[in-house]
Amino acid sequence: MPKPLASLVPSIEKRECTWTELQERLARSHQRRILPTITISREFGCQGYPLALHLKTLLDEVTGLPWTIFDKALVDQVASDEKLSRELLAHLGNESHAQDVLRTHFGFLTHDDAYAKVVQHLVPIAMAGGAIIVGRGGAVVCQDLKNCFHFRLVGSFDFRVRSIARRLEMPMEDAEEVVRIQSKLREKFISECLHTDITSFHWYDAVFNNGRQRVESIAQACLRLVECGWPDLKGGYKAGPAHPTLVGS
Repeated sequence: MPKPLASLVPSIEKRECTWTELQERLARSHQRRILPTITISREFGCQGYPLALHLKTLLDEVTGLPWTIFDKALVDQVASDEKLSRELLAHLGNESHAQDVLRTHFGFLTHDDAYAKVVQHLVPIAMAGGAIIVGRGGAVVCQDLKNCFHFRLVGSFDFRVRSIARRLEMPMEDAEEVVRIQSKLREKFISECLHTDITSFHWYDAVFNNGRQRVESIAQACLRLVECGWPDLKGGYKAGPAHPTLVGS
């Protein structure tokens, strides 16, 4: 029997606790340590979550701190759970700044109430740092945040079908249908909520062909780009961000 789509990512409780503990630890630091945030966008069927896992392992080792992966399940839980929302946002010293950013840049982008609530939580999470955000339009929503690096995975239709068939243990013909349907739904969701084309390269620091490169190699490349743009990643404390200039900007 094929696995459900939800099986592609692990449960969220441990990640939720890890991120809260990280923010508490950073808040107790003598001098506030500022960490970057990474967003990962992907065509449906590309290995976005496996990439996030590899990046987390690398970033945990480089920074000596536990990073947290925020996917749809965890972000939606934060946005829908009022108690959890208050607990998470209470650890952010820059929550008011986040609200200013939202009012200035994002208030007009979405008319979907549920997604608007997600955006309101996604921005302060990204600003706090130490987060790897998978999907949810993160590259667009967090585009103006200077501590964010944005990466996207693409791949041929055949590659994405094979990937889904293998990961969900389903027949190829069923995987083809899943990829077609989910790809259309994802594009429609972003288009309607953010009124933009998420596939445009100008949103990203780098775009990788998942069909030609293994996620381990892509994770190493992403880490190198973050290290170059964030020189104090390995443990220094900084007063402000130093995001690299985007290619083509």
